[in-house]
Amino acid sequence: QVQLVESGGGLVQAGGSLRLSCAASRSIFSPNVMGWYRQAPGKQRELVAVITSGGNTHYANSVKGRFTISRDNPKNTVYLQMNSLKPEDTAVYYCNLRTGEDYWGQGTQVTVSS
Repeated sequence: QVQLVESGGGLVQAGGSLRLSCAASRSIFSPNVMGWYRQAPGKQRELVAVITSGGNTHYANSVKGRFTISRDNPKNTVYLQMNSLKPEDTAVYYCNLRTGEDYWGQGTQVTVSS
């Protein structure tokens, strides 16, 4: 089993920035994909960004150019740098790890005020 622990959420004004972190509880075998998803009230969970163990990335169109996903493999950690935040980015953000099995973090709230 792998536990994913997220941190870095909070309240920020529109145009501001936040950085989310997600650390895995143990070493992760490659290949794998780590990523961030979000779920706003009344909406389905949606992909924000993912990154493979080799460093390839994919972003949702809504966050391209504003968010950057990165990872530190020796630390088993994935990051999401969020810039130019908009009120529509408000959601619970979940960390995800796929390595044959699917693991989820507990979620961290991001609230962007207008």
